[in-house]
Amino acid sequence: MTAMEPTLPPVHHDLANRRFEMRVDDLQCEACYDLAGQVMRLTHTGVPRRLEGRGIAAALVRAALDHARAHDLRVLPLCSYVRVYMRRHPETQDLLHR
Repeated sequence: MTAMEPTLPPVHHDLANRRFEMRVDDLQCEACYDLAGQVMRLTHTGVPRRLEGRGIAAALVRAALDHARAHDLRVLPLCSYVRVYMRRHPETQDLLHR
């Protein structure tokens, strides 16, 4: 039997600052975006180095993409992490801004 990963806190959408965020071990993690019409430009994903490998960035990006889908937005992945995430998750390809 393997130990389970600790459950991550919920992702919070900070609409005023245009970012999806969570605090883990009292450290800020975020996925930032801006809007250009109906295009959500995901510009940055930041997770402190000591928190890497816990799936935090994936949870933040997943929340951002879920928001885009729910609000009929297209996504322009300017952040390299978001580009890789979307490439690895083909179910997100319909969100891409072309």
